Amino acid sequence: MATKKTDFRPIKSISDAEINEYKAPDWLAGIESDPWTWWRNLMPVAQNWAYLDHAAVGPLSDNAASAMSQWIAQSNSSGDICWPKWASGNEKLRADTATLLNCDPSEVCLIPNTSTGINFVAEGWPWKPGDNVVITDGEFPSNLFPWQNQESRGVEVRIVPRRKFEVHVDDLIDAVDASTRIIAASWVGYSSGYRLDVDELVDKAHRKGVFVSLDAIQGLGVFPLDVAKTPVDFIAADGHKWLLGPEGAGIAMIRREHLDKLRLGNVGWGSVKNSFNYNEPVLDLRDEAARYESGSMNMVGFAGMSASLEIFLAVRKRHGESAIGDRVTELTSRLDDELHRLGATTSTASHIDKRSGIVTFQIDGVEPAKIRSRAIDEKIVLSCRGGGVRASVHAYNNDDDLGRLIELVKSLV
Repeated sequence: MATKKTDFRPIKSISDAEINEYKAPDWLAGIESDPWTWWRNLMPVAQNWAYLDHAAVGPLSDNAASAMSQWIAQSNSSGDICWPKWASGNEKLRADTATLLNCDPSEVCLIPNTSTGINFVAEGWPWKPGDNVVITDGEFPSNLFPWQNQESRGVEVRIVPRRKFEVHVDDLIDAVDASTRIIAASWVGYSSGYRLDVDELVDKAHRKGVFVSLDAIQGLGVFPLDVAKTPVDFIAADGHKWLLGPEGAGIAMIRREHLDKLRLGNVGWGSVKNSFNYNEPVLDLRDEAARYESGSMNMVGFAGMSASLEIFLAVRKRHGESAIGDRVTELTSRLDDELHRLGATTSTASHIDKRSGIVTFQIDGVEPAKIRSRAIDEKIVLSCRGGGVRASVHAYNNDDDLGRLIELVKSLV
């Protein structure tokens, strides 16, 4: 009797040196003394623009661009001979994300976008007619439509009004009753920049027996989030904004104890334990969040995201977990003060703990679109959001970038 041949693609272990070969040996030179200038030197966009649009799409770091270029060159010259190395790179990204969040790598899933991660929860939850989910008013559609899509299953979506632009945790908790299963909220409001107190939300929600799903795209990487101390149940975030990676590459975090609560709707060869046994496939799901990685992965995108994430981890390791967030809120607070001095109005929170990298402002009598257009002419990148102009400032931005925007506003008031 002929022996069946089993398909198998091994993922061999490779060294850090091989994974990191896209970076020059001295890429960390300068990070100890002046991390922000060091970081700026890794951002070619800063040579051409005062780039203040990270809440929309961030520019690629040198690290990300180099890693992606290397991936393309390898694929172009050698095809899938390098596949095991690329797969090992994905596992490094998973491990580094776990370091960023202080969770187990088995709780991290690599995803194409925030919407996908939110839908894992919204579509996978064992809803019953009469259940409800609580969300805030003014959410980005990615954290609205997946929940509204459950209304056909008898789920009520309770939308809690903001107080102007602020989200108060107690307002969310007051909307909870015995039928509430999940509170779905954004860590940072995409238009207002208001930063939610995640510690308070998780504590009060869990006391009510309610789970928390966090859209973290506008805060991840900038502000510390330790899920061992703040046990958020579900997290989703893209890497193409503040993490300075490419579009189409992001992460989700599903706490291990919740994994079997969710029905896995998108199943493929990558979802199972023996995923390379193509000849004798068995539907035996992986005991980790990677079960959601059902098929072929965005290898080039994850290579770029992984390379850029190393910048964040390097700064945090040498200057503290809160260094990046402190730098960002220092810059945005300075910008907010200057805008107010010129007569502009902003939606910036009064307390620094509620501020983020976003400052949205209005100038009386001047259309936001006009301001953005004039800004582009002056090599300043902004967006129009929330009825105003949104400046989203990163840690590598500097006084010159802010000064160029302030001079523009002076010319318009």
